[in-house]
Amino acid sequence: MRVLRRIVFPILWLLLFSIIAAALVKLAFFDGLKDQGEHMVPGASIQVPVIETARGTVTNTVELTGAVQSDAAVPVRSTAAGKVVYFFVEEGAQVASGDRLFQVRAEVAPEPTAFVPEPDSEDGKDAPTAQSAPPAPVYSYTDVLAPAAGTLGTLTVLLDQEVSVGENAGTVAPGSFSITGSLTTAQQFRLLGKPATATGTVTNGPAPFACQNVQLSNKETTADSGRNSDPGMGAVAPVAQGEGSGQVSCAVPADVTVFPGLGATITLVAGESQNVLTLPLTAVKGSVQNGLVWIPAADGSGTSEERKVVLGLNDGEQVEIVEGLAEGEPVLEFVPGVDAVLPDGQMAGFGMMGG
Repeated sequence: MRVLRRIVFPILWLLLFSIIAAALVKLAFFDGLKDQGEHMVPGASIQVPVIETARGTVTNTVELTGAVQSDAAVPVRSTAAGKVVYFFVEEGAQVASGDRLFQVRAEVAPEPTAFVPEPDSEDGKDAPTAQSAPPAPVYSYTDVLAPAAGTLGTLTVLLDQEVSVGENAGTVAPGSFSITGSLTTAQQFRLLGKPATATGTVTNGPAPFACQNVQLSNKETTADSGRNSDPGMGAVAPVAQGEGSGQVSCAVPADVTVFPGLGATITLVAGESQNVLTLPLTAVKGSVQNGLVWIPAADGSGTSEERKVVLGLNDGEQVEIVEGLAEGEPVLEFVPGVDAVLPDGQMAGFGMMGG
């Protein structure tokens, strides 16, 4: 055993280390110098995502986030010139449209009378004429009426005050409410045809209700609205990209209880097209009236043909193709040169990743 441990085992360990060292030298200085060109040829190619036109239903539904607002007070204007002589109601009174608020008295000039001289007396002298009293003044009275139903908020005229036609004499707060929400640029184009109906939903409030009297309007823009403007020109700078200049408002029914400042949403349906050719908006350059698509080459060369199409409704994701493409015709899924906007975790040409 002493011979094995002192002579044989050390010799075996020495041989083992020598073999390992020789193998490392061979890998580093001989096998690493061989031509590996045949292993460097790429074996994959990039495929451009393509999608075919297909039939479907496009419902143009626009949902806006807004808030409940009190409707603006209606001004009371004098409908006659003259002196205020009587008030029918006091501030804070509930009035109906057409109720009398105050009365204005105006003096009417009397009509001129023809002078008739007295006949001569028998002695040839003119008879003395009696001095007639001046005509009594004639007045007209005009009642100023409430322009709308609500609460008489203010009366800015006083008793015996002289007023003119059209002068602001107070306000009537209607006590009604509306929901108002802002539109993005894309939503403004989708609502070119004014929707007839809308559904209002108040956050943590009553059940959704039919919102009446839908109105599309432009936001009020002023030089001090927070955007940079040119003081010399008095013009307001353009709105930020994606931010629209329009807004939508609709009236809350009188039997729905709401309060000013509550958060709310407006859902508008501006048309529906059934069984029509559709494409994703990612495949079309343009979203309203006219657009462009790209047809891939049939030989797979990677080139594509630009083609004009006529567009119909879009729902924010799909757009109706009215003219320019046939059913099943392939187009590029994404507009060339435009970054695709995809959901988180999804890659172009692939479905959603993960379970």
